[in-house]
Amino acid sequence: MKIEVLRIGQRLVRDDRVTTHVALVSRSFGASKIIMQEVNPDIKNTISEVDRVWGGNFEVEITENWKKILKSKKNESFKIVHLTMYGESINSVLDEIRKEKKILVVVGAEKVPREVYDIADYNVAIGNQPHSEISALAVLLDRVLEGRQFLKKHADAQREIVPTKKGKKVLDKTID
Repeated sequence: MKIEVLRIGQRLVRDDRVTTHVALVSRSFGASKIIMQEVNPDIKNTISEVDRVWGGNFEVEITENWKKILKSKKNESFKIVHLTMYGESINSVLDEIRKEKKILVVVGAEKVPREVYDIADYNVAIGNQPHSEISALAVLLDRVLEGRQFLKKHADAQREIVPTKKGKKVLDKTID
């Protein structure tokens, strides 16, 4: 399955960190690309640096027009999955989403325009309590990919975390 993420909007100052975390979760939980609107361009540099050091070919795109992106992705046969607390329970739509070949996950920062709800193929709620968009994205991606994203290794990684029972172990592949 090909997964991309569209981050719509950003609240000034507060959301630099949140948007960076949305991008990091997108990357590490199996998406191949994030498209962001109204963001600090430094976020793109941060994510590109993470990709350089930890490996992979995660794409970061900045757009000024999220509506154009949604229409373009629809034309490319992507199914639009909008994360919202007011959607259908993930438990009721998960099997359908897993069958899709390409999905674009829409993650809002501020109040999401009604148009997104209307164009979405799936308006998905993760739980029925207030929560962060970062956690909602992580849960959705993990449930859709069933944990397979964590088995992926990047041949071009300069560093790699080695799972350990206690302590921290990071391989530095740049040292001979």
